[in-house]
Amino acid sequence: MVLSIDREPWESADALRLRDAQRVELDARYGCDDHEPGAPPTAETVSVFLIARDTDGTAVGCGGLRFLAPGSAEIKRMYVSPPARGTGVATAVLRALEQAARDAGVRTLLLETGTGQPDAMRFYEREGYRRIDNFGPYRGEALSVCYARELL
Repeated sequence: MVLSIDREPWESADALRLRDAQRVELDARYGCDDHEPGAPPTAETVSVFLIARDTDGTAVGCGGLRFLAPGSAEIKRMYVSPPARGTGVATAVLRALEQAARDAGVRTLLLETGTGQPDAMRFYEREGYRRIDNFGPYRGEALSVCYARELL
């Protein structure tokens, strides 16, 4: 289904639209708007932001990288619009993020999802991510579930 995955500015109209849709979905899943520990990602902290577009040019998925300590980065704002789910968009975005991380010298990719997102947990486990102890701002957070993958 995906025609292209390209870097776009954090503040582009499509990036904002996709992240807003993600926020609405997560607020509904968790029943509140306070479900993400730590500092929210920004244009200054997410150095790579990718948008997937279908054959019509419609933005259907996104994801970003926040670089941490040398050699590690965190996946942020991974999202696929509901009509595009199950079509391979999420896997394509994830692989593109992994390649962007490799290109930047990242060896370890980390991410946080939540207990209200069992579909995301299954997806990351299927894609080779292993559950780890919660890291950084997610330590001690009951709703957080963290994963890591070593890049080759």
